[in-house]
Order: sequence, then C-alpha cells, then structure tokens
Amino acid sequence: MNKQTLIQTHNRIKPFIHKTPVLSSSLINKMIGATIVFKCENFQKMGAFKMRGAANAILSLSEEERQRGVVTHSSGNFAQAVSLAAQTLGVKAYIVMPENAPQVKKNAVKTYGGEIIECEATPQAREATANQIKEDKGATFLHPSNQKEVIYGNSTAAIEFLEEQPNLEVMITPVGGGGLIAGTALAAHHFAKNCKVIGAEPKAVDDAYRSLISGHIEMNSSFNTVADGLRTHLGDCNFPIIQKHVEKIICVEEDEIITAMQLIWERMKIIVEPSSAVALAAVLKHKEEFKNQNVGIIVSGGNVDVRNLPF
Repeated sequence: MNKQTLIQTHNRIKPFIHKTPVLSSSLINKMIGATIVFKCENFQKMGAFKMRGAANAILSLSEEERQRGVVTHSSGNFAQAVSLAAQTLGVKAYIVMPENAPQVKKNAVKTYGGEIIECEATPQAREATANQIKEDKGATFLHPSNQKEVIYGNSTAAIEFLEEQPNLEVMITPVGGGGLIAGTALAAHHFAKNCKVIGAEPKAVDDAYRSLISGHIEMNSSFNTVADGLRTHLGDCNFPIIQKHVEKIICVEEDEIITAMQLIWERMKIIVEPSSAVALAAVLKHKEEFKNQNVGIIVSGGNVDVRNLPF
C-alpha cells in the first residue's frame, strides 16, 4: 500500500462523503494543558466515519458484483454506512444485525434502504448468517473493519485532518474492530511530518491493548461496555498495520468514558456516542503525557439513543 493508493481513495469517495469540521474547546485545552482539536466525524453522512470505508468498498466493486448486492454484519454504524452508500450507488444491501442492537440503529438502517436480517448477539452467529446470505444471494461480503478497501476509506478522515492541522504531534482514535486506527496510522505514516498514533479502548474490552502486547490477536470474553461500537476484535488485515504504525493503546474505565462524553456534550454542544468519547477519556486520564502538545482526536460518530443516555 502506498501513498498514491490513499490519494486515489480520497478522490474516489469525495463526492459521496462530507468533509467534516474540526472543532476545539478552550475549556478542554485548559483542563489538559494542551492544544486539542477534534475531527468531528459525528457530522459525517449517516453520523460516523464508517461512511468513508463503506463508500470506498462499494465503489471498488465491479459492475457485476454491484448487481448482486452487498452483505455485512454490524451492530450499528457500519450497517448504516453500507445501507446509505449502497442506496446512493443503486446497490442492494443485506444487513445482519444482532437482535440486541439499539432500535435507533435498526431504524436508521431501514431509513437508508438496508434489508435487516437479525441474528443472535454473538460474533459466531453474525458471521454464519452473513455467510449464508453470501451463498444464497451471491452478495459480496463487506467487513466493518478488516478489509483493505474499508481501511483505506477510513484513512481519509485523518488525511483531511492533517491537511487542516499539519502540526499535529499525536492523533488518537477509539479502537474497536481496528479499521479506523489502522487507516489513521497509514495516513499519519504517509502524510504527517512526525505524528504518533495512539489508540483508546475501554478496559472492559481491552483486546487490542492485549493484542499489541502479546503479538497476536486476542479476544474478549465479556462485552460489557457502554461503548457499544467497540465490542469487536481486531482482524488479520488491520492488526499488522496497527503493530507497525501504532505507538500504543490506552485503556479507560467506564466512568471515565461517561465523564468524557458528558464533557463533550456540555462544553462543545455536539452529540457524540460513547465510543467517540473513549479517545478524550484517554487524554484526560494521562494529561501529563500530552501536556503542551498538539493533539488530534478523531470523534468517530454521533449515533446514540438520546432517550437512553448514560449520564
């Protein structure tokens, strides 16, 4: 993968995505003693960065593949992203969702024209159901985080960020399936002068943190975190990129995630989902480490059930 591939990816998806704003808060800067800027992918189409990867994956398909449709499994944001990107490009989307996915996310998928197939809330059930549809319909499987076209699409958020903020010394993203941090790390490697990439992860699902230490992909036995977008594990496509280009992963507790989320809502007046707040929680927890630096945080999304907030 070279720099040219990422530039081509960005040009390919530009007509189908928003260039999202970069915001800051003087109060948050003061609290941390650093210059913090937020790349607000909660303002992306369908409300999350995942539109970028989904659009690139579908745009990369042949005409014949598009005719047969696409299938994915996702508890929410990628489901919405694939549905909207597919609808925009006139492609049929089959979406496998766990039965306990938030209703607000199921509703959004329907709004974007995706056909929902529900399954048990286990990774095994998701994969089996998606494979069945792949066989029955001849649909192309799109992975939410472990597919190079998706990772390259995701990299464009950081590319835009660095165009606007070329002096970033650190970029921090939440880590779930690893697709955002892998794309961010590639963008930082190719487009930044000297910018470290750090991941932030809930302690309750710290598989990526453990994976970097052990050198192979670790799993979670429990999924009990408020950050519902981060309950998935890394994959063989993104893990090598993370190993090579990500400095480290910081783990945060549930109460720290909720505090950071509330801070963003109250001080920045923007809607973010718990998964997005994990990155700020990591910076708040390790203020000393980030003191006097230019820190970029990628706010991954804003699809949250506003009737069911954790604070």
